[in-house]
Amino acid sequence: MDELRIIYEDEVLLACDKPAGILVHADGTSARTLTDIVAEHLAAEGRTAHPQAVQRLDVETTGLVLFSLDKATQGALDAQVAGHGMRKRYLAVVAGRFPWANRVVNAPIGRDRHDARRMRVCRPGQGKPAETRVTRLAEKGGRSLLLVELVTGRRHQIRVHLASLGFPIVGDALYGGARSAAGLLLHAWGEEVEHPVSGERLRLETAWPTRLWPERDN
Repeated sequence: MDELRIIYEDEVLLACDKPAGILVHADGTSARTLTDIVAEHLAAEGRTAHPQAVQRLDVETTGLVLFSLDKATQGALDAQVAGHGMRKRYLAVVAGRFPWANRVVNAPIGRDRHDARRMRVCRPGQGKPAETRVTRLAEKGGRSLLLVELVTGRRHQIRVHLASLGFPIVGDALYGGARSAAGLLLHAWGEEVEHPVSGERLRLETAWPTRLWPERDN
């Protein structure tokens, strides 16, 4: 990653567009992370802030990551995440025709006891509550483009819920998705958050991800 693609920056927040193949947080190895890159950017500006990612994205997921730059306002952001006050929208591509114009998946998620890498949909009363809202945006070339909104934020939630419907994300080998030279076709496209200082409702969006769907109006 040669250049940090900044979407928004002020004294307490920074949002950037994460490429595929990079960790957001350190995992105990020496791998350079998105947090490291943001910290280097701030240092180059002469700032001493210590960036803290407000949410995580999987290594192969691209898109918007929001960082808190001020410990004094970190709690207000955490409260929005915990109280579902932060609106998070993703784009995903699945193989075949997604049969629903709109679909709400409300199914608890827990760890897969047979594979530590995976999560799974659980029976009622097990796992953690999870809700995902899905809208079909377009169809082309035997694939469907979906707009996905997270109500909760469980690990692998979008990947697990779409796979449970029989539509794993293209490029998601872990959950049975079709092969893809472009990698995992999941992108954190937009986020709405209340600014922890001004109270303004910020609407943040990345550029249209052409690797998922080349034409926006199709």
